[in-house]
Amino acid sequence: MRNVYDVLTERGYIAQCTHPEELRALLGRESVTFYQGYDPTADSLTTGHLMTLMIHKHMRDAGHRLITLMGTGTGMIGDPTDRNDMRRVMGPDEVAANIAAFREQFSRFVNYDDGSAIMEDNGWLLELKWIEFMRDYGVHFNVNKMLAAECYKNRLQDGLTAFEMSYMIMQAYDFLELYRRYGCRLQLGGSEQWGNIIAGIELTRKVEGAQLYGLTNILLTAADGGKMGKSVGNAVWLDANKTSPYDFYQHWRNTADTQVVQFLKLFTFLPMEEIAEMVAWQGAEINRAKETLAFEVTKIVHGEIEALKAQTAARTLFAGGNKSAEDMPTTQISRGELEVGINIIILLEKTKLIESRSEARRLIAQGGIKVNDVKIPTHEHTVSIEVAENGDHFLIQKGKKVYHKVQLV
Repeated sequence: MRNVYDVLTERGYIAQCTHPEELRALLGRESVTFYQGYDPTADSLTTGHLMTLMIHKHMRDAGHRLITLMGTGTGMIGDPTDRNDMRRVMGPDEVAANIAAFREQFSRFVNYDDGSAIMEDNGWLLELKWIEFMRDYGVHFNVNKMLAAECYKNRLQDGLTAFEMSYMIMQAYDFLELYRRYGCRLQLGGSEQWGNIIAGIELTRKVEGAQLYGLTNILLTAADGGKMGKSVGNAVWLDANKTSPYDFYQHWRNTADTQVVQFLKLFTFLPMEEIAEMVAWQGAEINRAKETLAFEVTKIVHGEIEALKAQTAARTLFAGGNKSAEDMPTTQISRGELEVGINIIILLEKTKLIESRSEARRLIAQGGIKVNDVKIPTHEHTVSIEVAENGDHFLIQKGKKVYHKVQLV
């Protein structure tokens, strides 16, 4: 079996690594327990999390043991990394509800019953006694070094609270605690987590004299290089109730030509030899590569049946056929609402085609919203019963390739 470090390198996952040669040798020599933490900032995982799930699968297939750490404790603080303002503080009930959703989703991708993976919770942070903790562990953190870290440096001008500064110490303690409990020696995270990971490595070295390792993955970006995710309002969710399998498929089918090969490496398990053949593809072949990408990723997240249904519906639309395809995402709205008339923005909210009303106004102003192929002229437009074909349904189009059926009931 190939060394998993080489697999991750070849497929383009790795952004940074603390001791590359040492870690590669360790991964090739013995089974390594590794962990990744997830703060419950929403009630669903996103495609950003999907990349980490792919890495975990490669690691587990190579015989290494995963710890998925739920952030009951750190979720109460909120990571200041890569933010311009303080993260909204969540209450215990919201944290618990989001973690329950995360647990259910993770269990679809990882078998926690066969010994190859553990699901843990950093609720131990809630039981710490602050004075004792800071006396025993806080003394190992140099504030000047902490402020120089990227995760804090960006916030200094806007104001960084002591509450947020404690996040790095908490995450560092998690690594130490997992080393003590499970012999965990490797922490994975997004590249923005580099400073927090280093802090955990240093704390464990000072307290236990142990050598730990850190490895970060690249961050997912849009074709223009901009950030993707919850904080910028363009997240693609793994929960079918938040992003339907069809919309999920369409997201990947609409991948920019320049990103198709990269995403095939990151988000599918297709052999590298097969992906390499697609590098030189042009024109119609690129569309075939996009179809392959969309089908494979949708199959991983939603299963083969949903992937086939989404593919069939998408092909019908791309061919200019019947746009009321059976498997198209559908929202039911009462006939009475349409008889009275419904504002287009409210309609877009009901169909979950927009993240915000400002997005709706922008799309309409740019001519990006149509109802039954008719462009909506203004955000004040009212959609009435006359749009329903045969009194049964009508179609909303967002942009060039996103379609949604509204069924009257």
